Amino acid sequence: MPELLPGGRGLTWRVGDVVLRPTGDALEATWKSEVLSGLQGSSEFRVPRPLLDAEGSWVRDGWHAMEWVPGAADETRVEDVVRAGLAFHEAIASEPRPPFIEASSDPWSRADRIAWGEATLPTDGFLERLANERRPIAASDQVIHGDLLGNVMFAEGHPPCVIDWAPYWRPSGLGAAIAVVDAACWHDHPVQELSRDFGIEHWCQLLLRALLFRTVTLHLLGHWDDEQQHRHTPLAEAILALRD
Repeated sequence: MPELLPGGRGLTWRVGDVVLRPTGDALEATWKSEVLSGLQGSSEFRVPRPLLDAEGSWVRDGWHAMEWVPGAADETRVEDVVRAGLAFHEAIASEPRPPFIEASSDPWSRADRIAWGEATLPTDGFLERLANERRPIAASDQVIHGDLLGNVMFAEGHPPCVIDWAPYWRPSGLGAAIAVVDAACWHDHPVQELSRDFGIEHWCQLLLRALLFRTVTLHLLGHWDDEQQHRHTPLAEAILALRD
């Protein structure tokens, strides 16, 4: 019997040792499958192996498949998530920029461009205050995973497993910054821990852009309100204090 898995927008299914999920952008799904199929595992991270269909394609009838791996996310294990994400980014650092990133127009892609000053900021005092504190970052871009916190699974006796890859073209440390911002905002990670930079350069500026990315996304989705501003304000104050 097919089993509906948690997460994955309620659209991800397990059948035995196979996980099936809707493709979305076929170009993106194919590209990710090709990259992931060539990655070698390590003691620091692993990924589920993508599966070809009977005709040798990664995508079929709007679905793609991968092997099922045991484990569960734990959003309180922030350091372990960051370490796995950094190792994953190192492994994919040589990948060229995929064309679908520039072409994407979903709210998350638009929010990413806005956070980096590549598109117009929504009119909002909270966002404008954050945006005014942006400074140039001298760091190379690469393809990264922009949603790590809930997408690193842990299982006893296995390296952390990185799943549900959300690709962006940004400095490698941004994935860690987004994970820390998510943990502080939604999973009680102490804001006092924001100063821990994991050896990542431009950490404060990456945190600033991570928070802009998440709050702009809420604006674009129509979810930004007084409650959301109240939730995000302590995090904003803590990040802005780091610049001093």
